[in-house]
Amino acid sequence: MSPRQPLVLATLLCPSLQSQGETPPQRYDYSYQLYQEDDDRIKIESHYIRGQIELNDTTSFRFQWLNDAITGSSPTGALPGGIQPFYANVEDVRTGILGAISRQFGDHKVELEVSRSKEHDYLSRGLALSDTLELNQKNTTVSYGFNFLNDIVLVPGLGEHRKYSYDWFTGLSQIVDKDTVVSANLTLGYNEGYLNDPYKVVQRTDIVTVPDGLGGTIDIPVDNLYRENRPDTRFRQVLQLEARRYVDQADGVIDGILRLSHDDYGVFSQTIQLEWRQAVGDHFQVVPFVRFYHQNAASFFVHSIDGLPITTPSSNPDGSGINYSADYRLSSFNALSGGVRLRYQFNDIFSATTSYERYVMSGSGSAKDRSPEQSYASANIWTIGISAEF
Repeated sequence: MSPRQPLVLATLLCPSLQSQGETPPQRYDYSYQLYQEDDDRIKIESHYIRGQIELNDTTSFRFQWLNDAITGSSPTGALPGGIQPFYANVEDVRTGILGAISRQFGDHKVELEVSRSKEHDYLSRGLALSDTLELNQKNTTVSYGFNFLNDIVLVPGLGEHRKYSYDWFTGLSQIVDKDTVVSANLTLGYNEGYLNDPYKVVQRTDIVTVPDGLGGTIDIPVDNLYRENRPDTRFRQVLQLEARRYVDQADGVIDGILRLSHDDYGVFSQTIQLEWRQAVGDHFQVVPFVRFYHQNAASFFVHSIDGLPITTPSSNPDGSGINYSADYRLSSFNALSGGVRLRYQFNDIFSATTSYERYVMSGSGSAKDRSPEQSYASANIWTIGISAEF
């Protein structure tokens, strides 16, 4: 019996392979990731299965299946120390699937991708089309494309709301010399529809006047929670620059990334990432990395809506009127992460990877632009995986 018979999935996608007794080049990956925030906050366990099959010299198919189980607690937007809960329990399961087929047309490689993911209160369906063009004897690569997401958000007590996302992207990669590659990518994104987080709230201290029993009244402050009201559109611009260089003396590669992002929420963020890929012998690779992220606060970020000229906040906010959100992810903060990835190649077919990353957030800027310090998360992230390539 031949030790390299075609896999069932490959022959289903391309039946002619079965009759010819050929095995197309193919790769399959499984990985498990545990994301655990400190103080028993959010915990996410993720399973991923990925695959890619070269159906023939010009056509390939790839897929991904994922399952995320989310439990724990997350800040609601209420202020700490009051009668309203600062944290709320979260529990959900997300399942997603993605499939893409690509085909070579001369110097062009065109790919069509479809995706779907489902949670108990969220359904997302996506479609993407991209093209990659190789020029200058394959030393220059130009890519461009479009991505569309059609989401349905189930808002507690308010039913279904729609959200649409459109991304246009283009990129350029250039081989500078035998040891150096540089690239630049630009993404323009536009979202419209229901952009609120249905589980985030803002606090306001309302005054309730009651009789005092003596012919007068007493004013009693009461902390009430209201749904946030983000704008119903968002325009984003993201620029990413990357450079990789092989260092012959160390038999390693240094990789640096600078990412700049801006949107009309008023959020401007910067990301810097460095990693070193070090070969150890013929089968082992060690990759230490570090990443720093900073963003300023959104123009409508608030701690509470006390003082805003709002008579009665809407129970079903739609982005109109005054915008406000106390979501710590829209505040001004820094995030520092670092860790190490390990990869071992067992033979020509099988390899395994594992990684550990420590992630720490902290508020930055003025007091009005940052959330209460206990809002920010610190987390440990563990990943293991195995791959097979035929």
